[in-house]
Amino acid sequence: MTAFAVWAPSASSVELDAGGTRTVMVRDERGWWSCDAAGVTDYRYVVDGKGPFPDPRSPWQPSGIDGPSRVVDHGAFAWTDAGWRGVELSTAVLYELHVGTFTPEGTFDAVVGKLDHLVDLGVDAIELLPVAEFSGDRGWGYDGVDLYAPHHAYGGPDGLKRLVDACHGRGIGVVMDVVYNHLGPAGNHLSKFGPYFTSSHQTAWGDAVNFDGEGSDEVRAFVIDNALMWLRDYHCDGLRLDAVHAIVDDSPVHVLEELAARVAELDRPRFLVAEDEREDARVVRARARGGHGIDAVWADDWHHALHTVLTGENAGYYAEFGSLDQLATALGEAWVRRRPPDDLHAGQFVICTQNHDQVGNRAAGERLSQLVGPDALRYAAALLLTSPFVPMLFMGEEWGASTPFRYFTDHADPALARAVSEGRRSEFRDFGWDPADVPDPQDPATFEASKLRWDEVERGDHAALLEWYRTLIARRRELSGRGRTRAPRA
Repeated sequence: MTAFAVWAPSASSVELDAGGTRTVMVRDERGWWSCDAAGVTDYRYVVDGKGPFPDPRSPWQPSGIDGPSRVVDHGAFAWTDAGWRGVELSTAVLYELHVGTFTPEGTFDAVVGKLDHLVDLGVDAIELLPVAEFSGDRGWGYDGVDLYAPHHAYGGPDGLKRLVDACHGRGIGVVMDVVYNHLGPAGNHLSKFGPYFTSSHQTAWGDAVNFDGEGSDEVRAFVIDNALMWLRDYHCDGLRLDAVHAIVDDSPVHVLEELAARVAELDRPRFLVAEDEREDARVVRARARGGHGIDAVWADDWHHALHTVLTGENAGYYAEFGSLDQLATALGEAWVRRRPPDDLHAGQFVICTQNHDQVGNRAAGERLSQLVGPDALRYAAALLLTSPFVPMLFMGEEWGASTPFRYFTDHADPALARAVSEGRRSEFRDFGWDPADVPDPQDPATFEASKLRWDEVERGDHAALLEWYRTLIARRRELSGRGRTRAPRA
């Protein structure tokens, strides 16, 4: 027998649907419906006669966002990383990658095949763009809707576990990018079950996730349990929290603080990194000092100050930057627009010369290597990897990859697909880019063009830049007193 449970506090009836066979579920006083069923692998729920819908906590969606959920036994995987002790964020070098474009195959297992490159490069942890189930086979992952289910096209739950286990075996940690400020426009069925969203707060995506209104206790648990799942069941070493400025919570204890407290209780150290465009020190200030207790925050000012000096660009949000004085401030303090308080230290700021946003949110997805010459790339790498902050590389940066990284989607709904394509073209007016130059996100060629070309890694200027990155990272480790502690190559 398998136990099934789902929260639907306002429903009059909920049924478990297993391939057309339905089982009536029983409600408790908290609004949770439950039943036991034998021999069920794939299932959905029918709420007040409507549906069937995937499980809000579905652990696997092998047929995509609208298909049935599948039962997963997390205890069945044979982990080999019992001796792994985690990653010290403050001294780490991070490496951001998108699973679908990192390799030609675009799977978790294919990333495993490139671990020798990452070991030789010297990075301490990879940071995966979101892998929670999203619409179609290709996408950035920031429009996920089944937050507990690793994407089917990448290899599902066991594929992710194999990747994390292999990384730990090679001395590399894994950070998961998670999105708790909104859900995607296709396949989001949460409102059919309960008050997961509230009109009391609005975000760029519409109604905010309900962290402080009626029924919010279960919504907070839904998010926090999800975060703990990536760390516990998938053995991840940290989480990157997307756009926390869009997480609105007027509760006495902010959901970020609650999350940080729960993560601190885990069996080995894990860390949380936030993206916060407000530059709010409270996010990373210790809980004992009135903060949320998040371990570190992305410092986009550092990127903007360097990028504008190197490229001369001054449109859009770059209009606030461009002077050498601002670059000097960024090199010393990470933030430019707001001075960080004295109680924060360098290890609480993650910096980069490129990332998925700053590359992918350009009209044509140009990397820095398409905007400046070889010398400027070397200067940028040197400033990044000799800084006191936590450096993060974007996949392919280390060899000056020639391929772009563009925005791509795979929505089946024609109206949504058209809206996304049109919206993308209008998004860049503030930068002065011609909408005609914006590749169609729905065109499979936009995705294919974004895949790294591994055949160029050891050629000419690419190889020279790669050696420069390897040297800088090795020197950084030596100066920090850590030496080179990589596991031997298998």
